[in-house]
Amino acid sequence: MTRYAEQYSKAVHALLGQIESEERSIHDAAKLMSETIIRDELIHVIGTGGHSNIGTYEMFMRAGGLGPVNGVLDPGTLLSMGALRSSRIERTPGYAPAVLDAFNVTGGVLIIINAYGINAMTIDTALEGKKRGIPTIGVTSRSFGDNIPADHPARHPSGKNLYQLVDVFVDCHMPLGDAVVEFENVPARVAPVSTLVLSYTLNLMVIETVRLLKERGFEPPIWTSGNMPGGQEAGRKLIEKYRSRIRLL
Repeated sequence: MTRYAEQYSKAVHALLGQIESEERSIHDAAKLMSETIIRDELIHVIGTGGHSNIGTYEMFMRAGGLGPVNGVLDPGTLLSMGALRSSRIERTPGYAPAVLDAFNVTGGVLIIINAYGINAMTIDTALEGKKRGIPTIGVTSRSFGDNIPADHPARHPSGKNLYQLVDVFVDCHMPLGDAVVEFENVPARVAPVSTLVLSYTLNLMVIETVRLLKERGFEPPIWTSGNMPGGQEAGRKLIEKYRSRIRLL
């Protein structure tokens, strides 16, 4: 391993350790998620910007993941529909309510994933969740938001940060600038960590949710890989249960 790869490895391991220290907030998020499942409601999950959508993919119909997840994957912010288009739409105030309407985001709990936590789509989603009376969980980086000027063009007009608006805030500890590896005579850092820290945080939330469900004697609805023996049969039961309520299923 080169010293640059070691630099990345050390940075990632340190960040994962910081996320593990968020035990209280992870528990609080999982409590909302487990109670939602017990009530037979949906966990709505939205990544409010380009690469933040990867967090939604990580939660949605994923082997080892929770069944009642409504993956809110709107074409407007997907990079596959155009990276510049995605960047422009995530900065457009007023877009989020229509997306939540399109994916029938009512009741349950709403998880908002955005490591940066400052753009218009992110803040409007949090505000709309509150307006609809839906408990919100924000997975974001406080240190990033706190270090970006209130008048930065990427920000929501309010200048607010995601962590300030949600009912439960889980810090993914993404560092300022995202990338962490430095090369001599190269002005920009390379090797971003946001996808790694978001996925790790989200899966810790899933793990704790399953633990709480088992603690209450409730069988957790979990996807099994369709590539494993019996996986398709197990998945068919979840599909039958949730197909009419989860738009992208």
